[in-house]
Amino acid sequence: MIDPAADLDSVREATERLLNAAAALDNAAVAEPSRLPGWSRGHVLAHLARNADALVNVLEGRPMYASAETREDDIERDAPRPLAVQLDDVRESDGRFRTAATADADWSRTVELRNGVKDAASRIPFRRLIEVELHHVDLGIGYELEDLPADFTERETGFLAERFDGHKDVRPTTVVADGGRTWTTGGGAAGAPVTVRGTAADVLGWLAGRRDGAALQVTGGPLPALPPL
Repeated sequence: MIDPAADLDSVREATERLLNAAAALDNAAVAEPSRLPGWSRGHVLAHLARNADALVNVLEGRPMYASAETREDDIERDAPRPLAVQLDDVRESDGRFRTAATADADWSRTVELRNGVKDAASRIPFRRLIEVELHHVDLGIGYELEDLPADFTERETGFLAERFDGHKDVRPTTVVADGGRTWTTGGGAAGAPVTVRGTAADVLGWLAGRRDGAALQVTGGPLPALPPL
């Protein structure tokens, strides 16, 4: 069951965890590459801040971004800023997001995100949590997929399995994490069903495009190639 109030608490905790870790950096480290191709750590921090403001737009009934170009331009503009400015921006934009999220208690309404994607307002806090947690990992400052809260890892794995369910380029796939938790996904592409097994972190890393899947065990065929998120 989705609990947006609990997810907002998790967003606050995850944001503080990220800010406390990033505070140990310096300006030179912010300019260094992140784990995302072509992005510095400054790009990641700028994206986090602008994503929070974009989700305010979503919650208040405006387009998430004025355009795809505006989204990219804003990140490029903000990426070179000093560490202190980056951290203040992430903190302040997080506050704006949580204020907007609690301003209207109608969590049942439908909202629109990028590219015409629609979702229940109640899922927006979790979507923000995904951004904070995975991009903390992307910063490459000692926070790994294995460090993510177990309940988050399980929910995000299910969220991604749902996202790829029926996808035309993914053959039928059963995903099994250590402990026996199982999801099904894909099914839109031709081919015999495959089963993918691994640790919770490795399974999530593959689904989220953060790991290549080399640590996974695959039966029934090769590891499916997943489309970009």
